[in-house]
Amino acid sequence: MNLSAIALTVAIGYLLGSIPFGYLLVRVFRGEDVRTTGSGNIGATNVARTSPVLGVLTLILDAAKGFVAVLIVFALFPGARSLAFVTALSAVCGHVFSIWLGFRGGKGVATGLGSFLLSTPKAIVIAIAVFVAMAALFRWIALASITATALLPVAAWFTGEAGAALQNGNGRDEVPILCTCAASILIIAKHHSNIGRMLAGVEPRFRMRKT
Repeated sequence: MNLSAIALTVAIGYLLGSIPFGYLLVRVFRGEDVRTTGSGNIGATNVARTSPVLGVLTLILDAAKGFVAVLIVFALFPGARSLAFVTALSAVCGHVFSIWLGFRGGKGVATGLGSFLLSTPKAIVIAIAVFVAMAALFRWIALASITATALLPVAAWFTGEAGAALQNGNGRDEVPILCTCAASILIIAKHHSNIGRMLAGVEPRFRMRKT
């Protein structure tokens, strides 16, 4: 990977990832600032507390922006899987540290899902299955998100989707697994307040408004 290619992929991932769809949708359709309601997060879970429809749309768009970023990089650099992982990590960083919201943003779960889907589809399916199971059992979206996120690098390694790019003509390429781990750590770290509330037994169970 050369520096210009890395810089371009970082820019694509970050700028697309930084689009605050949850904030924009609630502002446009409800005339509200989603950061002042619920958890104050701009992600799909908090948006859904205001409007289930907008919550679903936020989930789709947040995942799509990561997916599209990686898709663009695959088109620009065919076969450069390591660059795709760099783009995925950059998209998550863009969502978490959005330039449009003063470098503050969401927690990156949906964006991470979309960003790593093309590179680690089997691992993403496993992570989604774990997320659904945990959410159904405990109704703590944060717990489901943390568990699925922590599992993603492990699943990507054991399915060979991160490990498959570890050998190249110049030796070992650690970029895929490092980017996957870094994204997971960042997403989990953004859930620090949820972790504290769960340990204290005061984390609210997820319920959507019917309106």
